[in-house]
Amino acid sequence: MRKSIILSVVLLLLSIFTAVAQDRVYQLSSHILDINTGRPAPGVKIVLSKLVGENKWNVVEERVTDDNGRVKDFLEKKQNVDNRGVYKLTYCVEPYFRQQSQDTFYPFIEVVFEIKDESHYHVPITLSPYGYSTYRGS
Repeated sequence: MRKSIILSVVLLLLSIFTAVAQDRVYQLSSHILDINTGRPAPGVKIVLSKLVGENKWNVVEERVTDDNGRVKDFLEKKQNVDNRGVYKLTYCVEPYFRQQSQDTFYPFIEVVFEIKDESHYHVPITLSPYGYSTYRGS
């Protein structure tokens, strides 16, 4: 009986450590705050592209913002993979505004930035139908 309990505890601890060790880490995230409503913008497609060569963009990943207007999992950090380079986030905002029966000046918004090191980059935008702002967040 005692051996069974000890074995169960060891297996439980092993499974917890294995789960923690397998957590993925991402280098890039984004967030959209709709300042017209004062709320996050859920359901917005964001396309991440990387500049390769002169004026040629390769799509790397596509995500959709969650209920909090966030995408947390761009550019998984992997051993022996260098994510440095010039990137573009394309925020496909027209469908978001159409769903709210709101006209917009911007069918999409492109934000170009450069990843220069291994640190985490957060690129949020504040959004309204006729304006937007962006910055490097944390």
